[in-house]
Amino acid sequence: MQCSWKAVILLALLSIAIQYTAIRTFTAKPFQMCPVTVSNPLNCGMLWQDAVDSSFDQRICDDLLYFTSNVSRKTHVLILATTRSGSSFVGQLFNQHQDVFYLFEPLYHVQTTLLPRLSHSRTAGDTRVMLGASRDLLRSLYDCDLYFLESYIKPQPANHSTDKLFRRGASKALCSLPVCDAFSPGELNIDEGECVRRCGGLNMTLASDACRERRHVAIKTVRIPEVSDLRALVEDPRLNLKVIQLVRDPRGILASRIETFRDTYRLWRIWRATGRRPYNLDLTQLTMVCQDFLGSVITGLSRPPWLKGRYMLVRYEDLARNPLQKTKEIYEYLGLIMDKNVGDWIQNNTRGSNDLSAKHKYGTVRDSAANAESWRLKLSYDMVDYTQTVCQQVLQELGYKTVSSPEELKNLSLTLIEDKTFLPFL
Repeated sequence: MQCSWKAVILLALLSIAIQYTAIRTFTAKPFQMCPVTVSNPLNCGMLWQDAVDSSFDQRICDDLLYFTSNVSRKTHVLILATTRSGSSFVGQLFNQHQDVFYLFEPLYHVQTTLLPRLSHSRTAGDTRVMLGASRDLLRSLYDCDLYFLESYIKPQPANHSTDKLFRRGASKALCSLPVCDAFSPGELNIDEGECVRRCGGLNMTLASDACRERRHVAIKTVRIPEVSDLRALVEDPRLNLKVIQLVRDPRGILASRIETFRDTYRLWRIWRATGRRPYNLDLTQLTMVCQDFLGSVITGLSRPPWLKGRYMLVRYEDLARNPLQKTKEIYEYLGLIMDKNVGDWIQNNTRGSNDLSAKHKYGTVRDSAANAESWRLKLSYDMVDYTQTVCQQVLQELGYKTVSSPEELKNLSLTLIEDKTFLPFL
C-alpha cells in the first residue's frame, strides 16, 4: 500500500508540531530536581513544576529520594568470613551498637533451601546458584525488606510471622522494641536462648520497621567464598556497602572446626589421635579455605578501583590481642562513631571466664588474647606441617609464620604472628 504525497506532508507537519510542543514545555517550565533539605531529608518536591499528579514524575522522584536518603543516612556493612574464623565475635562489635541493625547469617536460609545437601566439595553450578540468590537477598535486606527472606524460610512464614529464623536471638535488634517487648531497654546482655523463649515468633513486619529505624545495617556471612563475588553489590551506589574481610590462621581454623564439628571432621580427629592420616580424608575441608582466602586477599590487596573506600582486611589474631584498639580502627574506617555499648561489651567479653557460656561453641565470651594461638596445643605436628604445605602462599600473604619442628610448635613464647599492618583501602 502506497501513501499519497498529501499524507506524507500531513505526517511531517504533525511531527513538527509535537516536537515544538515538547520543546516549549521543557523551556517554559523550570526543571527542578527533588530537593533534599538538611532539616528534612525525606522532603521530595516536584520534578517539574505543575506536575504533581504525574505518576511517572513521582516514580523518578521516589527513586532519587531512595538514593539520596540512603547515601546520606545509611552505611551498610558486610562481614565476610569463613566458619570458625571469629566472625561471631566481630558481629557482636556491630550488634551492640544502638544505631546498627545486625543480622546473623541470613544466607543460611538460602543455602538450606537451594542446596540442602551442600558439601565442602561445591560445584561451579552450585556456586552460581547460591551466589545469585545470595546477592539478591542481601540487596533486599540492606533495603530493610525482610519479606524477601520469607521465600527461603521453611516452613514459609504465615502472616509474616515465624519462629524459624536462624539464630534470631543473636540479633539484639530482633530481641528489642519494637520487635519484642520482653526485655527492658536498659538490658545490654540479652541471652540468645532467653530471647527466643520470651519473645516468641518473629514478626517480619516489625523487624523491617526496626531495621528502618536504625541508621546502619550490618550482616555477617560465611557463605560468600570471595570478595570478588560481592562486586555487583559494592558497585551499587544505592547501598553504600563496605566490606570487612575477616581472616584467621588456617591452622587455627582447622583446630576450631575439629573441636566444633565433631562428626564432619571425624577423620581429622582420628589422624590427631593415631598419628596416621586416613586414606579417605576429605582434604577439601582445608584446601578450599586457603583457596578462598588467597583469592580474596590477592583481590583486596591489589586495590582494584571498585574496592576503593569499600574494603578492610582484619586478622582475627590482631583483634584478639588488641580488641578495643582494633575495633576503634574498624569504626574509623567505616566512618562511624563507636558508642559506649560496644566498648563496654569488649571489656566484659575479652578477659576470659569460667562461665559455661564462655565454653559454648558459638559463644563470644573468651580470653581473646590466649585464644589467638591456642590451636598450637590442639593439633599434632604432622597436621600442622601438612596445613603449612597446602596453605603456604596464604600464610605468607597474611603474615603467619611456619614451624619446622614439634618443639617449635609447642613453644608458646615464640609467636607465629608477624607484626604486619593491613591498611584500609581508602
